[in-house]
Amino acid sequence: MITVMGATGNVGRPLVRALAAAGEQVTAVSRRETADVPDGVRVVPVVESALDGAEALFLMVPGGFAPVDDVLTAAGAAGVERVVLLSSQGVATGRHPAVLEDSVRASGLKWTMLRPGGFASNALQWAESVRTSRQVVAPFGDVALPVVDPEDIAAVAASVLLSGRSGDVYELTGPAPITPREQAAAIGEALGEPVRFVPRTREEARAAMLGFMPPEVADVTLGILGAPTPQEQRVSPDVSRVLGRPPRPFTEWAARNAAAFK
Repeated sequence: MITVMGATGNVGRPLVRALAAAGEQVTAVSRRETADVPDGVRVVPVVESALDGAEALFLMVPGGFAPVDDVLTAAGAAGVERVVLLSSQGVATGRHPAVLEDSVRASGLKWTMLRPGGFASNALQWAESVRTSRQVVAPFGDVALPVVDPEDIAAVAASVLLSGRSGDVYELTGPAPITPREQAAAIGEALGEPVRFVPRTREEARAAMLGFMPPEVADVTLGILGAPTPQEQRVSPDVSRVLGRPPRPFTEWAARNAAAFK
């Protein structure tokens, strides 16, 4: 059995589907009692009670859940052997601390680290403005990053969990860098009508971010978006290496999620 934390998120939802489709027994950790999961998947709201009988754990740390060290201790006590951590590319580039990865490495469990860059699904922050005025308002319109489709992150996680392999660190990106201006155009193409890109200054973007994230997180995010390092702009081969196919482009994500912008 495999336990999946964050089972209703952008990565957790397709991961649960992929594992269930492969015939794996899955326990989904979600505080939503009506979580949309495939038939046969057990939904549990508390991590510790979801670990009994699990051989592997997909670990992400949403707000409000138990501290990661407590989760890892409970996992070891329950007989979990392997953990796949949803980490961040920022650990490799020095943008984010390695606290979670350090805890996993020190846990005594076999481990795999997934380090995705920016998510294609971050474009959902523009959904309301696209729906109401057919425009995307964002800073750094011509700075390109190889954003990754969460479905590809989930597919890599499923492959690792089902194969039983461990000890690897995967950096996950999309197939090519794409700018916010180009993302707006791709959303417009998916909708069949133009979406205008409206530039926002760094200061305006920071003020908006402070409404839902701490200042230090906003500053790191703006640093990545506005002045990415060469590594953050590099296309990683790891999705192709694990899945045997190229990562999905942003245009495919936009077409698949067009309903959110209508």
